[in-house]
Amino acid sequence: MPLNSWRFLTAVFALSATSCPAADWPRFRGPDGVGVSDQAVPNEWSESEKIVWRTPLPGRGASSPITLGDRIFVTCYSGYGMDEDQPGNVEDLARHLLCIDRAKGKIVWQKASKALMPEQEYGGFVALHGYASSSPVTDGQAVYVFYGRSGVYAYGLDGEELWHTVVGKGLHPWGTGASPILHDDLAIVNASVESQSVVALEKSTGKEVWRTEDVQESWSTPLVVAAPDGSKELVVNMRGKILGLDPKTGKELWRCTGIKSYVCPAVIAHESVAYVSGGRPPEMIAVRTGGRGDVTGTHVLWTRKKTAIVGTPLYHDGHLYWIERQAIVSCAKAGDGETVYEERLDVGGRGDKVYASLVLAGGKLFGVSRQDGTVVLDAGPQFNVAAHNRLGDESVFNATPVVSDGALLIRSDKCLYRIGP
Repeated sequence: MPLNSWRFLTAVFALSATSCPAADWPRFRGPDGVGVSDQAVPNEWSESEKIVWRTPLPGRGASSPITLGDRIFVTCYSGYGMDEDQPGNVEDLARHLLCIDRAKGKIVWQKASKALMPEQEYGGFVALHGYASSSPVTDGQAVYVFYGRSGVYAYGLDGEELWHTVVGKGLHPWGTGASPILHDDLAIVNASVESQSVVALEKSTGKEVWRTEDVQESWSTPLVVAAPDGSKELVVNMRGKILGLDPKTGKELWRCTGIKSYVCPAVIAHESVAYVSGGRPPEMIAVRTGGRGDVTGTHVLWTRKKTAIVGTPLYHDGHLYWIERQAIVSCAKAGDGETVYEERLDVGGRGDKVYASLVLAGGKLFGVSRQDGTVVLDAGPQFNVAAHNRLGDESVFNATPVVSDGALLIRSDKCLYRIGP
């Protein structure tokens, strides 16, 4: 098929697939990265109730699915690191991008790519989440995935590989985890582990457009935020500083003193205020965008101790919510960071209890634990557990859930589940 014809058909499919944008969840934490949906989804389920389908996956992973029209895209890995006692040969490691039919749960296609060697050996912190922790992103015309030092891949909606670009060759004992984001004609990747950089690639070709360096100890997914004057700024969270960049050029617009240690949670924002968190000891910082130069003394609104180290907080109705890895759920006022409540959930399991981020749907907060099901909370300043649901799957659940078309998508190391009416 001629290239122009292929592009035309791809565009037609994209328009039809995105005709109901409220039903799509096209990136990590959904539209605009906020983790919020007004769709009503089930609050209670079990391994035998309200499971529309359960699809075994060909490998493990901690990445979240994304959805586009009648398709789901999710990544996993295989060939190595499936058993900590006998991990196998690292040269057999492969990552997979799967396309799954949303109605039936059938795998439509999958594309595997061998990992570039050397790769971080399995064990320690890598064993907690594996080699597929970065979630895909789509613009309705292609799907983009980030596989650490193995690079960024773009695939057509039919599974055709469009391009592949390596953005750095560094390794870290904790592995990689930041998810790619899209802005206009760019795919933007936090490659702190691989090259201590944030890199912007041309979506159509994979060609590097700009690179911002000296991005230290950051596993955080950046965010494009609307400044008070309506302009767009890319907010990047890293050890020691927070940056506001021009997303088109990578030029630094502002900076401020940041979290003193490593950072994992994604950047979130509301009404031109960016909230960043992470570190050990943990910190959260609220900074108003739109400044220029060093804004530490002018635009930092507040800081607080005690916040999430891994999972990303969620903004809703003037409050911030998060679950700390030891299953402590917290609510704070977004205006000043003051604690509203801090409660320990009754969640079992060995070691860290929660890595997934909260999502909000139909007025409820959904928090997936690693080994003991999903806790459903009322969204509001009063702490209340509405339900605690388990699926009977004894593998690990690290992925943030997805809200799409009135259903929840929850993935474990073994399966992807659609939970719906």
